[in-house]
Amino acid sequence: MRRRNKKHYSIYIAWILLLLCVIGGLKAGIEESAVGKEQTHSEISIQSRWEELLKSVSEKKNDKKKDQKKSESTEAAQKNIRILLMTDGYKQIVHKELKVSATGGLIIEKTGTREETAENEKITITKEDFGFQNGKIRVTAKDGGEMVVSSIRRGYGNPSYAGILDLYATSEGIVIINELPVESYLCKVVPSEMPASYQKEALKAQAVCARNYAERQMEDYAYPEYQAHVNDSTDYQVYNNSAQQDASTEAVRETAGEVLKYKGNIVTTYYYSTSCGKTTTMKAWGTSENESNGYLQSVEVKDKNGDYEKSLPWYRWEADIDQDILSTLLAENVKKNIGTVQSLEVTKTGPGGVALQIKAVGDKGSITVDTENKIRKALGGNGYEIKKQDGTVAQSGTLLPSAFFKVKKAGNIFKIIGGGYGHGIGMSQNGANEMAKKGKNYQEILQMFYPGTTIEK
Repeated sequence: MRRRNKKHYSIYIAWILLLLCVIGGLKAGIEESAVGKEQTHSEISIQSRWEELLKSVSEKKNDKKKDQKKSESTEAAQKNIRILLMTDGYKQIVHKELKVSATGGLIIEKTGTREETAENEKITITKEDFGFQNGKIRVTAKDGGEMVVSSIRRGYGNPSYAGILDLYATSEGIVIINELPVESYLCKVVPSEMPASYQKEALKAQAVCARNYAERQMEDYAYPEYQAHVNDSTDYQVYNNSAQQDASTEAVRETAGEVLKYKGNIVTTYYYSTSCGKTTTMKAWGTSENESNGYLQSVEVKDKNGDYEKSLPWYRWEADIDQDILSTLLAENVKKNIGTVQSLEVTKTGPGGVALQIKAVGDKGSITVDTENKIRKALGGNGYEIKKQDGTVAQSGTLLPSAFFKVKKAGNIFKIIGGGYGHGIGMSQNGANEMAKKGKNYQEILQMFYPGTTIEK
């Protein structure tokens, strides 16, 4: 009996131990599972926080890039250009004096001194002014408005200028530099280069072209001694010869900061008045075509209905030049006397039909003239009339209207039959206006005249 009971106890004890092991295992498993879950949640939490951190850093980088881009755009818009103001008729760079006033009065800064004038008070500054002994004199409007310069006359009268007037004394007089933001400058370039009555899209195309030209000129100083990028004449772009107009200003603002680029670079956007139905390339100026000027191609300025400018006065023209007058003009312009001209012919043409070389033979010798500008100058001057296709007549000027022409001789008369007005490279302004009349926008206009370019800010 005792042995049997002892055996039963052993079995009970074994079962109890086994049960304890199972319970212990389950408990350990539950704890392990809990720990595992706790670790998983912790890992997820860390990963989540890491992802949020990376996202935050990325967003900050993007924000920084956006801010930098915005800053660069703002900086570009606020970039200043310095223009040398020429005398009446754009004849000289030195003025005898400056007479200036402003509605709200002026601030005159000289080295170490600052003076102010009353409202609308006009002052006169000459080279003898004591302020020049210590350097330049700077003049600005008190209220940040514009200053009227009554010692200069432009197309619309006495011009007014925003920004700053920096004055420099020379032995002959005063050099005047106007400094202002480039976008403000363009508001007075566009109406001076294209009538404000032109179509809005043409004005916008002109605004982009003018901005491109200004940007390129601002890469260097045309007058380093005065840190001036350009002057205000046709040497560069005409500035402030016509009063600022709402339509032109709107065109500048609606294209603010936009420039044409070719292969990533800002390009020089040449433009002129009227085409003959075709444009030409840099070969007209004796420059070979290359990768940098590939956007200046010879294009046909037309649509399915024909040339855009076919009804405009300067689209076609002709001039009858007497033999003696032509002989005199060639002798004066080319600086070589070949006697009485016996023959004149175009001996070489370039893209679009532009004359690249002419040859004149006289009874004392001969001459050849190369490139568009020199050819137009050689045949320019006073003494004959130019009849436009609408029947109106213009007196001959310093340059022949264009280098797109042919020559015929009848007795003692040389008949020059030509088309277009200007050098023929880049955008025809009248062509742009005619395109706009037919519904083309400024992007399409620019793409046609400057193929391969992109419009960027």
